[in-house]
Amino acid sequence: MPVLYVVATPIGNLEDITLRALRVLGEVGVIAAEDTRTTRRLLAKYSIRTPVTSYHQFSHPARVQSLVDVLERQDVALVSEAGMPGISDPGFTLVRAALRRGYTVTPVPGASAVVTALAISGLPTDQFVYLGFLPRRPAERRKALAALATESRTVVGFEAPHRLRKTLQDLATLLGQRPLVLCRELTKLYEEVYRGDAAGALEHFVQPRGEFTIVIGGCGLSSVAYWEAEGAPHVPDRHRKTR
Repeated sequence: MPVLYVVATPIGNLEDITLRALRVLGEVGVIAAEDTRTTRRLLAKYSIRTPVTSYHQFSHPARVQSLVDVLERQDVALVSEAGMPGISDPGFTLVRAALRRGYTVTPVPGASAVVTALAISGLPTDQFVYLGFLPRRPAERRKALAALATESRTVVGFEAPHRLRKTLQDLATLLGQRPLVLCRELTKLYEEVYRGDAAGALEHFVQPRGEFTIVIGGCGLSSVAYWEAEGAPHVPDRHRKTR
């Protein structure tokens, strides 16, 4: 029986893809891609000529049906713009549709901005809460952040550059001096990691650019005390090129 493969793709550096992912992408009948331009660049780098079709959050329900119909004849690979499909992207809908029709859904794991940021943050990793993309509306965002006042686990979320400073202001007001790590452009040419607190991040990111993953320490942690205890500098890492 044909299979829907949920394939992780790089979050930045195109070398961060597994050998298994490359094999699967080359063997399936069609690739359903959140961003066809990004996917075609990846395929071109590795000389993969599998047909690509678009599947994103604005796709009509008929597109889901058509992709499930394709599974009657051949394997399909689902890829997001970056990282693991189904995590804060429309892949969830296609996965559910395939399962309802009785098809096998198989993961091909790989890069994830959530786990990558958490792993290098220096904050506790034994338990964490994933917020996804923070709400765009200010009132909804503040409500979501206020709910973290008693959250003892590390929190991970995403934020767009044009909303980052407003979010940092809300964090400083609502959560105070909790340890904060901002990962910008992970695995890309100008990857940068800031470790400190929201107030310091506001001073550092005057004109934010790029994609941000936010990691917030749990309640009861004080930023300066935490970083000093861990021996980590209370300053951001410098811009650096990554290989």
